[in-house]
Amino acid sequence: MTEIRFGLKTSPAHVGYDDILRVWEEADDIPEIADCWLWDHLLPPAGPRDGAAFEGWTLLSALAARTERVGLGMLVTNNRMRRPAVLGKIATTVDVISGGRLIMGLGVGGTHQPDGAGGVAGPNPALAEYAAYGLPLVSPGEGVSRLAETIDILKRMWTEDVFDFDGPHTTLRGTRNNPRPVRPSGPPLLIGGWGDRVLGLVAAHADIWNIPGPPHNPVSHIAERARVLDAHCAAIGRDPAEITRSTQILVSYDDLPAARATVRALIDIGVTHIVLGLRTPYPPNAATLLTKQVIHPTQTP
Repeated sequence: MTEIRFGLKTSPAHVGYDDILRVWEEADDIPEIADCWLWDHLLPPAGPRDGAAFEGWTLLSALAARTERVGLGMLVTNNRMRRPAVLGKIATTVDVISGGRLIMGLGVGGTHQPDGAGGVAGPNPALAEYAAYGLPLVSPGEGVSRLAETIDILKRMWTEDVFDFDGPHTTLRGTRNNPRPVRPSGPPLLIGGWGDRVLGLVAAHADIWNIPGPPHNPVSHIAERARVLDAHCAAIGRDPAEITRSTQILVSYDDLPAARATVRALIDIGVTHIVLGLRTPYPPNAATLLTKQVIHPTQTP
């Protein structure tokens, strides 16, 4: 049987640092939890706009220093918020602090309107956030182009001593990245999204493909998008089995049987990495609760 891996996601809005740290330190002691995740927003994307929200990579660095075992990352990094080489330096720093546990999660980020390039359908949550922080929105096509450029730059920062770069959006001269990430080839690359163009990047570059699960995307839609990814892999001669299929779902503590049913349905369509999103406020021993009530029952044939 294919091993099913589980992660936890603590979205850092409307919650305090001590509460997030409590969940991560608990999860670090539970072998069944493979990794822990944050998201990358500067304002809360849901709930009161004046609520607390932490900057993701800064918080990730702090959590990397307070944990020892779990993989960790951003699900996913907004590629529009940081220049590619600056992001590479930030990510390398977190990887070194963690002892090589970083998983490099990337997504397109905010665009003028969702068009299947990787954003959630419906009203664009990036509009207020980008306006508040002076970040320019781009077209969906440019967003994908910029993501491809970032992937290229990161790979070179992971593996080359010094390089120049001339791309459509970025020019670099004499770029060095010392120290390097702990692993010689750099952290595993996770790409989030489900549009056709993003799936083309997943097929070409990703170790892990992540897509939000229900209610954002029905299981049937995830299965259809997985077939599109398989077709992209076939077109370039890559074995699709090389790419881990990953999904994140938001768990309701009042309806854990529903979470178990969703997990089983995702496993049935070939998803092998499932990230359980925690709602705030976190109950006491939240990681243990989800391990006993969701992870253990769905790991049993």
